[in-house]
Amino acid sequence: MIDYKQAGVDVEAGDALVDWLKSNAPKRWPHQDRLVAGIGGFAALFRADFKDYKEPCLVSCTDGVGTKVKLAVHFESYKEVAQDLVAMCVNDMVCVGAKPLFFLDYYASGRLRLPAAKDFLAGVQASCVESECALIGGETAEMPGVYEGNDFDAAGFSVGVVDRPKALGPHLVQPGYRLLGLSSSGFHSNGFSLLRKVFAADLDQWREVLLKPTALYVKVVLAALEQQGLKAVAHITGGGMDNLPRVLPEGTKARVKPWPVPAPFLEVKKRSGMSWSQMLTTLNCGVGMVWVVSPESFESLSKIVVQHGFKAFDLGTVEKAEAGQEAGWELTDPSWEGLDL
Repeated sequence: MIDYKQAGVDVEAGDALVDWLKSNAPKRWPHQDRLVAGIGGFAALFRADFKDYKEPCLVSCTDGVGTKVKLAVHFESYKEVAQDLVAMCVNDMVCVGAKPLFFLDYYASGRLRLPAAKDFLAGVQASCVESECALIGGETAEMPGVYEGNDFDAAGFSVGVVDRPKALGPHLVQPGYRLLGLSSSGFHSNGFSLLRKVFAADLDQWREVLLKPTALYVKVVLAALEQQGLKAVAHITGGGMDNLPRVLPEGTKARVKPWPVPAPFLEVKKRSGMSWSQMLTTLNCGVGMVWVVSPESFESLSKIVVQHGFKAFDLGTVEKAEAGQEAGWELTDPSWEGLDL
C-alpha cells in the first residue's frame, strides 16, 4: 500500500500551517471591519462598502519574486522574499492611486517544510500590515517531482480600490512636469538571474545586500495623495527606467538627469562589463519609484518622501516630443559622467 504522505504530500503539515497562520495573525488586520470570512474556508469574503467613492474601481495586481527564491533557499532565509512578494504587488497598485485592501499568496514546494513556510508567511503578514492591507487567504501546495530539494516558488495577488476621478496616470501628465525619484532599498527582486551569476564566486559575502527586500512604497504614496500635485507614478522594476514611459502620454518624453548610483550597482557594472544603457534598463540602479509631479509641488512632495525614510532625487522633466511619437525617455547626460567616482 502507498498513501498520500508516502507519495510526498503531508496533509497534516498543511493543516498545521493553516492553524499556525490563524493563531499568529495580528489582533486586528487593516480593514478588519470589512473582513467577513478569511483564512481557513474555501474562499474569503470582504465587504465592498465604498460609500465615500463617486466611481469606485477595483484594482488588481499579481506578481512573483523571480529567481531571488533561489537565494532564499541558499541562505535559508525567507522573510525577505515574502516582503518582496507583497511589495511587487502593492507597489504596482499604488501607481494608479489605489488603496490596497487585501492580499493572497500562493506558496508551492516539493516538500512542505514548516519552519521555512512559517518564516515566509510571517514575512507576508508583516508586510501586509505595513502596506495597510489584510492577508485574506492563500494556497500552500506540495508538488513532489515538480520542485526538487528545498526549491519553492511563490505568487502574490492583491486587490485595492481607487475612485476613478482621482486615479493617477498618463492622462494627467503634461510637458513641464518634473520627475521625482524615490530611492530603492537595493536590488529589490528583479535581475537576479544576472545577479546570481555576477556574485557567484563570493555569494555569501553579499548575503545582506542581495537579500534586502523590496521597499514598500504604499504609505509614502498615500501620504502624497493627500496633497495636490502627484500626477503619475512609475514602479521601477524589471526593465529599469523603461518602466517610466508607461506613465507618460503620447507625444512626450522624459529627460532624465543622473543620480548617485549606490555602490552595489557600481560593483555589478564593474564585474559584468555592462554599459550604462544596459544597467539602466535592467536594474533599478538606486531608484525604486518615479513620481511625475507638478512643478509647484516638487519641494513639498520631496519633503514627504524624506519624512517616510526615502531619499528624494530630482530626475529631470517631462518634455514635448514630436506629435504622434510614442512616449519615451532619454538621458540629459548620455555619458553618465562622474558616477563611477
